[in-house]
Amino acid sequence: MTQLELAGRGVISPPMEIVAQHEGVEAGFVQQGLLDGTIVVPANIRHDCLVPCGIGRGLKTKVNANIGTSSDFGNIDTEREKLRVAARYGADTVMDLSTGGDIPAIRQAIISASPLAIGTVPIYQAGIEAIDRHGAIVKMTVDELFSVIEEHARDGVDFLTVHCGVTRSAVNQLKQQGRVTDVVSRGGAFLIGWMLHNDRENPLYEYYDRLLEIARRFDVTLSLGDGMRPGSLADATDRAQVEELLVIGELVERAHKAGVQAMVEGPGHLPLNQVVANVQLEKAICKGAPFYVLGPLVTDVAAGYDHITGAIGGAIAAAAGADFLCYVTPAEHLSLPDPEDVKQGVIASRIAAHAADIVKGVKGAKEWDREMAVARKKLDWEAQSRLSLDPEHSRQIHSKHAAVGTACSMCGDYCAMALMEKFLGISGPGASL
Repeated sequence: MTQLELAGRGVISPPMEIVAQHEGVEAGFVQQGLLDGTIVVPANIRHDCLVPCGIGRGLKTKVNANIGTSSDFGNIDTEREKLRVAARYGADTVMDLSTGGDIPAIRQAIISASPLAIGTVPIYQAGIEAIDRHGAIVKMTVDELFSVIEEHARDGVDFLTVHCGVTRSAVNQLKQQGRVTDVVSRGGAFLIGWMLHNDRENPLYEYYDRLLEIARRFDVTLSLGDGMRPGSLADATDRAQVEELLVIGELVERAHKAGVQAMVEGPGHLPLNQVVANVQLEKAICKGAPFYVLGPLVTDVAAGYDHITGAIGGAIAAAAGADFLCYVTPAEHLSLPDPEDVKQGVIASRIAAHAADIVKGVKGAKEWDREMAVARKKLDWEAQSRLSLDPEHSRQIHSKHAAVGTACSMCGDYCAMALMEKFLGISGPGASL
């Protein structure tokens, strides 16, 4: 039985208990969220080393790290290292987006080594295998696509990105709308090419019940992908994007009726003044299903710094109700991320997630910041490092220029904290000034 089906029978499962303990909430809260469709617990029954996490309303905002090879670079060892870095710096989940090398072997190696929930995009492998087998993605058969989906589920993948909302109607809207950047979703592009060439409906939509059967059998969470997401601010919140979201709203309901967990993926590139509206739109149309956003990126001109662009958009989106941030790395739009890019992306998105959790009132978020404030007042540098998102980096920065007294080398003898202790007559590290 899936976690959703167990919740419906009044059962609090071990994964629900683990999530509740990690979040500091009652297990019944997680169970009810699963039942309402506002929480998912991606936990494939075949992912043996998984430590489950919960994603959704009332829980900490989660961060995903994308790793994976390309057709130009990468192997099992590089992806294992990226996985290690992602876990070390606090990612909650990892997606393997490999498109090069031995894709099944890479996926299996990542799953076997990862206590974090793993996601994949099966259309990548299916499309690449169709090129090898038939000479073109558009010659892929429906059975070949679903065979790959089942392979991923059997391997232990916890959540699958499936672009089921890329329908013929959405493609027509795309043509009529006219876009600057057309389609930037790789999975969406694969499917649209197949649909146009074969003059057929998207098989993930047409045979959605077949997809639900696989997902239910292995308790795979469906991440209903945004194949029509905008790839530039000029294309944000257009007819193609909204048409896809309307279809996804219906598919979320069908998943729940089939006992399958589902969350919804969102844009993409959005100007600041459209971020909140996009979150509200998803929550209304998809009845509160967990929202998984890429960034969003709030400007198109920050190449090399898009981890910052994404963190800005991610903080606003999560504060407005988004539940799950897909990190963006400095390599976005430029190259395949390396382990250092993975680190920078995870940290940037964790900052955004935590800033949003303070606004959401997530348990422990505000208290964490208060502990840091107290440590700063005490000039307790070790506590400040320990409480930082990246303690090692914090210590390195603090020790970069040796300080003479208890203050840091920025202010030295003129530290405001130390001066106020003297002026207010409070004993402490600066009382002798």
